[in-house]
Amino acid sequence: MTKDKKRKNPDDKELKNEQPEANESSEADNAEAEVKSEAETYLDNWKRAQADFINYKRRSELEKEDTIKFGNTVLIRELLPVLDDLQRALGSIPQEISDIPWVEGIRLIERKFNKSLESQGVKEIKTEGEAFDPNVHEAVLHVDGADGMVVKELQKGYKLYDRVIRPAMVTVGNGK
Repeated sequence: MTKDKKRKNPDDKELKNEQPEANESSEADNAEAEVKSEAETYLDNWKRAQADFINYKRRSELEKEDTIKFGNTVLIRELLPVLDDLQRALGSIPQEISDIPWVEGIRLIERKFNKSLESQGVKEIKTEGEAFDPNVHEAVLHVDGADGMVVKELQKGYKLYDRVIRPAMVTVGNGK
C-alpha cells in the first residue's frame, strides 16, 4: 500500500510542483514590478536633482553678475558729493572770469568725471517738469505749482543701471 500511495502521490506532487511555480512567477513579477518602480523613483529623483543643480548654477551666475555690476555702488555714492561740490563751484563762477583757461580746465575735469561715471552705468535721474515719483524722487518741499509735478531740483539723483543709488531731492507742486 505504501507503493500505491507513492504512485498516487507522484501525480499529487506534480500538481503541488505546478502551484509553487505559479506562486514563484507571481512573486518574480511582483519583485520585478518593485524593482521597476524603485528604478523609476531613482530616475525621477535624479532628474529633480539635476534640474535643481541647473537652477542653482543659474542663480549663482546671476548673483555673481549682480555683485560685479553693483560692486562699485559704495564707491560711487562716496564720489557723488564730490561731483556735487564741483558742479556748485562751477555754477558760482562769475561771468567775468569764466573765460580764463584754468576755469575751462575745471569744466573739462567735471565733464570727464561725468563720462567716467556714465561709463560705469551711472545715470542722472530726470526731475524738473517730470511727475513726482517716490521711487526716484525725495520730496523736500511743497510749493506753488502744478499738482504732483517736480518744480525744482535741489540735489541731483542718480541710478546705477536700473537701481536708484541716490534719490533726487526735489520740490513738488501742491496744485496752487
